[in-house]
Amino acid sequence: MAGTNVASQFSGDIVNYIAEKTLPLARKQLIAYQFGDPLTLPKGRGTTYMATRYLRVPLPPAPLSEGVPPIGETMSIQQVSVVAQQWGDKVTITDVAEMTIYHPLFTKATELVGLQVAETLERNTYNLGLNAGTQINYVNQRGARASLVVGDVLSPFEVQRAYSQLFNLGAPRFSGDEMTDTKLDADAGGARASNNPRQMPHFTALIHPFVAADLRQNAAVQTAFSFSDINRLYNYEAGEFNGIRFCESNMVPFWTSQPSTGITYTPAITGGALTAAGGPYFIQITGTDSQNQYESQVFPISASQAIASGVAGSINVTLPTALGTAYTYNVYISTSSTMVGAHLGTTAPVGTNGSTTTGPTSGPQSGLAVGLPSGGVVAISSLTGTAQQPPASPALTGGTTPLTVYPTYIIGRGAYGQVMLDDVKFTYLKEADKSDPLNQLRVVGWKCFYGTLIQNNQFFMRIESTSQFNPTFG
Repeated sequence: MAGTNVASQFSGDIVNYIAEKTLPLARKQLIAYQFGDPLTLPKGRGTTYMATRYLRVPLPPAPLSEGVPPIGETMSIQQVSVVAQQWGDKVTITDVAEMTIYHPLFTKATELVGLQVAETLERNTYNLGLNAGTQINYVNQRGARASLVVGDVLSPFEVQRAYSQLFNLGAPRFSGDEMTDTKLDADAGGARASNNPRQMPHFTALIHPFVAADLRQNAAVQTAFSFSDINRLYNYEAGEFNGIRFCESNMVPFWTSQPSTGITYTPAITGGALTAAGGPYFIQITGTDSQNQYESQVFPISASQAIASGVAGSINVTLPTALGTAYTYNVYISTSSTMVGAHLGTTAPVGTNGSTTTGPTSGPQSGLAVGLPSGGVVAISSLTGTAQQPPASPALTGGTTPLTVYPTYIIGRGAYGQVMLDDVKFTYLKEADKSDPLNQLRVVGWKCFYGTLIQNNQFFMRIESTSQFNPTFG
């Protein structure tokens, strides 16, 4: 009897089907960059942008005396500044890859680099701007991030408190407050018609989706959001409540406490410049997600670490493994148990006192304990690394369970600016040159020179809260 021919016998004759259309990426809601004032730093004037504010003179305390001139007032100024930095990146493709891969790699590289630019500017607005703000409220009137507990969620009371404080401080609102005469035009056809909800003065808020979900649990907020649906002004606006327009974004940063499981610290007497006289020393590790480069995971500050007297050495740090490979790690060192005046650690070479990893070997972070892989051992050798403060850690629930804290930024007009020295420029290199005479490489790249300037800390604030909607699925 003849055998039966089955499909697996002919697998070598199957041509795999690849769809022409590539799958979409998860969406990022980019909202923070747009609310900064556009500012220009002229070329040839260095990289520091400085803005000046002339302060009000005090009001006269008493009427004039006949024939007697007043004493007069002294004018004073405030100045704020930011140093613009150059940012950029590239994607390199070989000619072989371009010729043999089904989808057009150069076109896809161009699309992805465009996304990278926008997301980098968004991320930096938080990292290098808004997170440096000094006006912070913690829900339920907690005193610090570490005092927040499960259940400390954003509520209408906290929104009202933020609005009242900013209004009391005189923070300018969007769509209003910019003129001396702030009376609104009663004419319904006027550009500033008082009966047009889109023209009413308001603050804006940048809010994480989980925190927005907490706020929606209140019936008054839900009703206000539903009535404001037809009057939305901004991308990803959730709605307006109490004179604040809330915009949701999954790029709003957050901070999660982590236990010290798997982390060890071993002072060594060689391979560094740390001394007993300069210590004792304290170490803290933060975890940075590989995609957005947010320092979102914060580990406990170490116990006091001492170097033996009369020698110079280092501190070997075994990095955590519990978070897997989705995170890299930064290591900070300080002589303060609260990490005041912290520096990024300087790393000794691989093999020093048993170290297995080190920081970058080129670029502005060369030799610093940043971007380190999970589970490695790094030797922190000195206090001379870049001065940088690690993010404050929330408390561990019950001493062992991570807790996540989310910021909500309430913003008035003119709170911050985006200082541009050189606009975003794209480079598309597809032709042969002296460094690539056989035209084996294609490069898509970009660069820009800019900085985020906090123009007035009193024009915006950060509310920190937990959320009952922390992710519980994969």
